[in-house]
Amino acid sequence: MTADTAPAVPRPPARPTAAPVLTGAQAVVRSLELLGVTDVFGIPGGAIMEVYDPLMASTELRHILVRHEQGGGHAAEGYATASGKVGVTIATSGPGATNLVTAIADAYMDSIPIVAITGQVFSRLMGTDAFQEADIVGITMPITKHSILVKRPEDIPGAIAAAFEIASTGRPGPVLVDITKDAQQATAPFVWPPKYDLPGYRPVTKAHGKQIQAAATLLAEAKKPVLYVGGGIIRGRASEELLALAELTGAPVVTTLMARGAFPDSHPQHVGMPGMHGTVPAVLALQEADLLVALGTRFDDRVTGKAELFAPNAKVVHVDIDPAEISKIRTADVPIVGGVREVITDLEAAFRGLTGGAKGDIEEWWAYLDGLRAEFPLGYTAPEDGLMSPQHVIQRIGELTGPEAVYAAGVGQHQMWAAQFIKYERPNSWLNSGGAGTMGYAVPAAMGAKVAEPERVVWAIDGDGCFQMTNQELATCVINDIPIKVAIINNSSLGMVRQWQTLFYEGRHSNTDLNTGHGTIRIPDFVKLAEAYGCLAIRVEKEEEIDAAIKLALETNDRPVVIDFVVSADAMVWPMVPQGVSNSYIQYARDHAPAFDEED
Repeated sequence: MTADTAPAVPRPPARPTAAPVLTGAQAVVRSLELLGVTDVFGIPGGAIMEVYDPLMASTELRHILVRHEQGGGHAAEGYATASGKVGVTIATSGPGATNLVTAIADAYMDSIPIVAITGQVFSRLMGTDAFQEADIVGITMPITKHSILVKRPEDIPGAIAAAFEIASTGRPGPVLVDITKDAQQATAPFVWPPKYDLPGYRPVTKAHGKQIQAAATLLAEAKKPVLYVGGGIIRGRASEELLALAELTGAPVVTTLMARGAFPDSHPQHVGMPGMHGTVPAVLALQEADLLVALGTRFDDRVTGKAELFAPNAKVVHVDIDPAEISKIRTADVPIVGGVREVITDLEAAFRGLTGGAKGDIEEWWAYLDGLRAEFPLGYTAPEDGLMSPQHVIQRIGELTGPEAVYAAGVGQHQMWAAQFIKYERPNSWLNSGGAGTMGYAVPAAMGAKVAEPERVVWAIDGDGCFQMTNQELATCVINDIPIKVAIINNSSLGMVRQWQTLFYEGRHSNTDLNTGHGTIRIPDFVKLAEAYGCLAIRVEKEEEIDAAIKLALETNDRPVVIDFVVSADAMVWPMVPQGVSNSYIQYARDHAPAFDEED
């Protein structure tokens, strides 16, 4: 037998590479790295200190030290909303974790994918009222998609991987992972990818064909259809599919507060934002429609007004990936559970199959809506006190900056004006606290958005009340080279509360004056405060100074910019539907409501 024909000597089987043994704290950091995380926002403390030691050695994770845990949570939200990725925030036990609760609740209401990692006291001390102990899993259970308590180091990779999957799939939302200190200190083999089980968690993305066909039939037959678009279009990355469906059907489109930018404002089929402060055409389009195709929206009370009087003659097709939302407020004639992008694609094909691509008989409907657009354009009147109009300030910010920027708003009048008077042309360009209405959201959310999208201009449009809740994150921005622009719409008051007091409480302005604006003692002086934080600070009190200040802010990228726009306290948000009545009673301005046919 020659050497060429001799049988090969069998080789011993390759030894499996032994899993590295890591501490639980190291496993946290390594899991985040392997999940592709690049940025986290947090503050160390006693129960999470173990994680911060290996975090310091990581070359793949950028940790941004915030000044308050709520700021870290909102920053994670802004990061997620602007980028579509999962935002991550870290806090210690007890007050550190409870300071995250507001941001977690905010993310839950607005379907924002964030993962909050908190430290917990030693497992043997749990339930003893140990120092800085709080049952954060129990506290957050109603406001998270899932809350996980980890007591063993070997369970950490699976818990974090599961948290990311739950946060980012189905209807997105926050997930909390609480890790005891002994789990962080102990060691275990680090196995990746980890195995984990999510019993019962099976988000449905593909809808039932019969429901799609039924929806297409209603849409083809409707004389007054409306595509009622919610934030699910943005979360579901379905803007392109929405545009195709809208242009195929010719139906008018309304975009809710959470859906601004999901459909281009410049498109002729866009009739505006509906709701309490929506445009007259958008509000009455929903109210007088014969068919609502609700896409990724939840019939929020700020949109419907008095729910039993909302769109009384309309049939409803309701599309949502969360089955709990279907028929929760308004019974759906055609309920469709599924991913909104897949559903719209199927609905477009079904509609085309039924109609051959021809639009429905909706000319009269459009004539009516175009008449409303002509008669009730979005606008404002100059304040009578001679001070600047906040609407004009915000409109100029949008016009001079453009649609490629990201705009984050606080909560209140300035939020509504930012939704109304800035033109949004793309998804993920508008950040706000819609469901929870969290004052203090804007500055940290803008900070997170700028970290996620460093090449974009990022504005925080804030009120003087909101700004005083989280402005300490300006220190975070300066130290970490995060050059956001902040526009304080300073009416020296809690503006939206003041508006309601003017309209419904006979002008009794109880505890709404903040003493920050025109003719007051200016505590704090926002220019001095911003300068103390190392920002470029500008005060604008005259209309002719507005554009120059905005342009200077846009030209300044070596530090954050804060502009104190001193505006009138008497400006109000219009249109407005008073709470608890039919949307048909929308007021275009004070004592000015459009006529409508109550019998239609």
